[in-house]
Parts: sequence; C-alpha cells; structure tokens
Amino acid sequence: MMKRCVWVVLAAILLATPAWARTLVVAQDATWPPMEFMNEQKEIIGFDTDYVRAVAKEAGFDVVFKNVAWDGIFAGLDAGQYDAVCSSVTITDERKKAMDFGIPYFKVRQALVVSKDSTVKTLEELKGKTVGGQIGTTGYFAIKKTEGITAKSYDEIGLAMEDLFSGRIDGVVCDDPTAAQYALQKADYAARLKIAAVLDTGDEYYGIAVKKGNKEVLDLINKGIEAVQAKGIDKELRAKWIGQ
Repeated sequence: MMKRCVWVVLAAILLATPAWARTLVVAQDATWPPMEFMNEQKEIIGFDTDYVRAVAKEAGFDVVFKNVAWDGIFAGLDAGQYDAVCSSVTITDERKKAMDFGIPYFKVRQALVVSKDSTVKTLEELKGKTVGGQIGTTGYFAIKKTEGITAKSYDEIGLAMEDLFSGRIDGVVCDDPTAAQYALQKADYAARLKIAAVLDTGDEYYGIAVKKGNKEVLDLINKGIEAVQAKGIDKELRAKWIGQ
C-alpha cells in the first residue's frame, strides 16, 4: 500500500511539471545601455534582460544570463556554450545563414552622434574624418560603407563615445536607443554631444538568436515572445528603459 502511494505522488508531480521545465542560458554583451549593461552591483540589467525574463515567464522556462564579449558571442552560440543570444542583435540576411532568429521584437535605427558644436547633419559630411563604431555591428558596417570616412572599430561602444567626448574622433554610429543613452541622458556627455542624424539603413529589427536548426529552443522562445507582445509587456518595458 505504501509503495502504491509513493508512485501515485510521483505521478502527480510529473504531471504537474511542465515538459519544458528547464533553464536556458542566454548570452548578452553587457556594454550596450539601455538594452543590456552592468549596474553598480555588477549585475546585467536593461531592456533586453527584462524582455528575456518576461519571455521566460510566459513560456515556462528559467533563464540564466552570461556576459560575453561581442566579438565572440556568435561563435559561442554555434559551439553550444549557451542556448541563445539576446543582445541587440540585428536580424540580417548574412546572420540568418549562420543562426536562426525568433520573432522580431524591437525596431531600431542607426544614429550619428557628434559633438554639439558640429554642423554636420549627415554621415557623408564626415568624409576625410574618423568615425567610430562597435566592431561587428550594423552601425560599424554603415560607417565602412560610406566612402571617404575612416572607420575606427571598438570592442565596446562606450570606448567610442569616450573618444568622441575627448575629441579623438569625429563621430560615432550606433543603435538609436544607445545613442540617446549617451548623447541625451548621461549628464557629462549630454553637455557636449548630440544626435546629428538618423541614418537610412532600411528596416532593422532585433531578434533573439539560437543555434542553426535548434527548433525546440526557437519554438519555446517564440511562444514567450508571442505572449509578451499580446499582453503589451514589451510596451511597458520600452517605457521603463527607453521612454515613450
């Protein structure tokens, strides 16, 4: 009788446990405020971080974040060091050849940041000058495509902004939420920097990347994204981290 009761309890526990009761490891390069960055307690915070937590809650999985440098983040995904990358990753045709993406979750544009005393209104006006961007990003690619400009790459966008602030380069191109964070919201930078232009780089959306062919994880993430969007949670997070 006791043995039968034990089996009944175990069966009840198994039935109550979701099939996808698992933990996903998600990589982020925490140098891209307000999307993902480190707070004073050395914790990863930001829009993307909260977004993944919301997706995890809606889809029924746990999440652990791993801080990974941008220049190796996709190689780590391919090697199986984590399950997904949610780090302001723009969905591009080239990237789709190497990895799969979940439902697009954030529309983004590229912005040009310059010093406040600059009269420049387009990237093309900086011909003969040096413009910085984080290596491997769509902002850096936009600089490289512009004839006559010297593109300077940085491991972190904050280093590019520091060089601009100090007058060592003439402009920075990066995603518009990050441009606004540095040029409009950081007190010391806001006094000397401004957003000069938003670049026409076509429709650009962020997506959560998973290893090519990993349909199980992709379906789970998409399930969470659909719920987050349907409930308007994404709009709440945008208001919290970026403003209206």
